[in-house]
Amino acid sequence: MSSPASDSALDDPASQVSAEMEFRGSGELVSSQGSDELIAAVGTHGGEPEVGFNPITGWGYNREPLVQSTLFKKDSSANLINDLATNYTVSSDGLKWTVTIRDDVKFHDGVPLTAKDVAFTFNTAADASGSVDLSMLEKAAAIEDYTVEFDLNDPQATFINKLAVIGIVPEHAYDENYGQNPIGSGPYKFVQWDKGQQVIFEANPDYYGQEPYFKKITMLFMGSDAAFAAARSGQIDLAEIPASFAKQTVDGMKIVSLDSIDARGVSFPLQANTGEKTENGYAIGNNVTSDIAIRKALNIGIDRQALINGALNGQGKEEFTGVDKLPWGNKEAIFEDGNLEAAKKILNEAGWEDTDGDGIIEKNGLKAEFTLLYTSNAQERQALAVSVSEEAKKLGINIKVEGKNWNEIDTLVHSTPVVFGYGSLDPTDVYLRYYSKSYDPSNYNNVIMYNNSAVDNYLRTAITSFDPDTANENWQLAAWDGTTGFSEKGDATWLWMATINYVFIMDDDLDIGTPKIQPHGADIFGSILEWKRTGN
Repeated sequence: MSSPASDSALDDPASQVSAEMEFRGSGELVSSQGSDELIAAVGTHGGEPEVGFNPITGWGYNREPLVQSTLFKKDSSANLINDLATNYTVSSDGLKWTVTIRDDVKFHDGVPLTAKDVAFTFNTAADASGSVDLSMLEKAAAIEDYTVEFDLNDPQATFINKLAVIGIVPEHAYDENYGQNPIGSGPYKFVQWDKGQQVIFEANPDYYGQEPYFKKITMLFMGSDAAFAAARSGQIDLAEIPASFAKQTVDGMKIVSLDSIDARGVSFPLQANTGEKTENGYAIGNNVTSDIAIRKALNIGIDRQALINGALNGQGKEEFTGVDKLPWGNKEAIFEDGNLEAAKKILNEAGWEDTDGDGIIEKNGLKAEFTLLYTSNAQERQALAVSVSEEAKKLGINIKVEGKNWNEIDTLVHSTPVVFGYGSLDPTDVYLRYYSKSYDPSNYNNVIMYNNSAVDNYLRTAITSFDPDTANENWQLAAWDGTTGFSEKGDATWLWMATINYVFIMDDDLDIGTPKIQPHGADIFGSILEWKRTGN
């Protein structure tokens, strides 16, 4: 999971636009110079990478890396298709993957891309323990110039998804500064990065794939209010904007709202607070959320559509399991929400009552109240947290919302609920979220410390099955098998609320083709090779 880029409101958007738009490395005012140049503001979710444009550290994960190529990629229907790869085979035990790649690809510096570069990329990424879980990779090795072997220590069928999200870097030109001046083999070449301001890419004339219409892309890093003001004033062609602007009208521009699989959910610490601490000395457990009645009541009692209408300005869809829209989502695990009477009954039968008349229920002297954390630079998470708090009051549950940065949240995540965002086309995310042995706080894996042996068995069967039907069946059973599961009908481990829509404002004549399914963090450039202007 990646932390969101800043989308805090600006006191004076117009002046911010002026300050940001006037900046350019050459001293020129940034403006559209021609029909084949594109200027986009991407600060809200797909913004500036802290450590540069390096796939090893997470650049391009779940989205189009532009500069680098991947072995496979996913089309607009989320089907895997070849990119650098031409074929692959898997051994009968699932532990050896052999991939052949194209022999006609060069890096932007003219050096041929070979299997050695692929092996180097994955071995380096595994050692770096970055955004992509590669704990199952033992080693990668080039066995021929254009054939690479991956030896696994765990026969995870979902390994194919790793081959679709990590861009290939050149072994001969990779060092600690690679992210500042990346070389790849993708459709665009890196030109310059003015930190905190912009990054410029130009089309790669030697690209092996479809020639892009746009010869130059300038990405501006600016807050959402400033981005909207810049678009409204005609200074940029495209900007991601907050849901609150979704119904605005701007001459010469259109608002495009894209559905996503990016779910927002509240993590529930499942253990009681017994004084136990993590190895870093952080408290474990929450005496309120460890009560399943509280978790079930909140899941059933809150009205998700009300959250969407209010907090998200209607820009989202109800979400009940975190993966409702995906092939491994279990429709049987979806339930009726907004049922206050049923929720109150659950609480009452579990011994939660408001005995002192202060509006907050209690049990054995313990008030039903807790803090809900959200990242302070994420407007939609704050809005959802506040809305959940208002809904919870109807049940007599007092939720205090508080914004913090990720470093602060890291110290509290084992004892305090947090608004998280997840959305991947790789079901490994489900495995890492709920499998008992996947606990790793550095990557927020199983932060709730969930442990259900039946769920574990389903997850292991799913992740090691090379038959898609068998795999999906077991992913679904992990959510709810009629008796147990991680969903509300079972252990009610999370409070999933909504999948958010990604909202963009763009020139009327900008055709973005068929956008890919939007993952966590958005992938507006995922269909960049289809983009064009229709007025020329």
